[in-house]
Amino acid sequence: MAARSANYTVIEMAFSNSARELAFLSLLKCEGAQKFSNLEVDSTIRKHGLTGAERALYTNLVYGTIERKITLDYLIEKFSTVPFDDIQPKVLWILRLGAYQLLYLDRIPARAVCNESVELCKLYCNRGATGYVNAVLRELARRLDELPLPDREKEPYKYLSVVHSCPEWLCYMWDSMYGSEKAQGMLEAMNIHPYLTLRVNNLRVSRDELYEEIMKEGISCTPTRLSPHGIKLNQFVPIAELRWLSEGLCYVQDEASQLCVAELGPRPGELVIDTCACPGGKTFGCALTMENRGRVMAFDLHENKLSLVRRGAKTMGLTIIETMAHNGYSPHPDFIGKADRVLCDVPCSGLGVIAKKPDLRFKKPEDIARLPELQLRLLVASAEYVKVGGTLLYSTCTLSKAENEGVAQRFIETVRGFEFDGFGMRTLFPQQYGTDGFFMAKFRRVE
Repeated sequence: MAARSANYTVIEMAFSNSARELAFLSLLKCEGAQKFSNLEVDSTIRKHGLTGAERALYTNLVYGTIERKITLDYLIEKFSTVPFDDIQPKVLWILRLGAYQLLYLDRIPARAVCNESVELCKLYCNRGATGYVNAVLRELARRLDELPLPDREKEPYKYLSVVHSCPEWLCYMWDSMYGSEKAQGMLEAMNIHPYLTLRVNNLRVSRDELYEEIMKEGISCTPTRLSPHGIKLNQFVPIAELRWLSEGLCYVQDEASQLCVAELGPRPGELVIDTCACPGGKTFGCALTMENRGRVMAFDLHENKLSLVRRGAKTMGLTIIETMAHNGYSPHPDFIGKADRVLCDVPCSGLGVIAKKPDLRFKKPEDIARLPELQLRLLVASAEYVKVGGTLLYSTCTLSKAENEGVAQRFIETVRGFEFDGFGMRTLFPQQYGTDGFFMAKFRRVE
């Protein structure tokens, strides 16, 4: 193979389709172009026709290397003879990719990992880097049974950060908010890759019927424990191979999100408003729970995203969903005081879904700190739609008391006419329920 261009954005894979090389190039794009990893992975799989074991390895390498980057960087710095900040970006990604395989993929021999990493280095880096990469990875392989981790007693949050590959600020925040035992469970859960969960279109098929169909195709699955409408897959299956999605018999929705709709409690014939509807899972869930009778308004700021909601509704035969591009910070005058139930599922830091979206663990705390004010504004505006006696449900897919209990409590203290209803506030922890990390606060309008 000829040497590749130094500019990875114009590199064409004319010579190789190896999972490792594709993973390396994808990792460069995710960092250099700030591209979301899931979009890059989907694009690469389609472009190069990856299937079977090659596809599985490629996907594992990309998501796993991003997910474990904090751990990998700590160890690379320990074994590097070059100051960490002086390591060239492409060399660093080759080291991360190799270190990930050594630490977390026990079926790949250390010798093969080192050799493959050196070959990548020859193709994409300066000639002098090959010896350095080989030396770092071989030293890491030699020390796998005695890794130089931070002292747990002297640096507890740095230790948690390196072991679980989460930033120190997040380890400290969860420990402070939820206690050390629960925080430990949350950190462990964020490194367990969940399989897809489906929400059954009960207008067309029962859960038992769809469960039997999926099992007959040789796909292991289990009915969800808490939601009466869900099926959880027990293995990785590409979405393209789940024909039931395109047939409108189900759609992808985590069990926590299904429970959110159940707690909102929409009924046939009601007017329900989903104020931040996209990508539409909860909107669909409302229409299904209402037996496709009544009216569901799906608001979102971006019209192009609402097209996904319309398309999904059409596929599943849901005719009561109406979409409207609208800024959630100010209520639409046509619906003030008219809704039986309102769902306000706000944009959030996403710290409850890190296991599915590893990029989220690298959010900056200062970016998260501004969210509660915006979330409260959305919730206050959404409350305008609720009629007297109606229900308002606030939800997030994050685990942060500032965004969750903090916003809900401030709302109840500052907005007249509402009180907590039913369970009041509830947090779903992934290690406890096997769902996304999720928060709900339920209110009732009394005047």
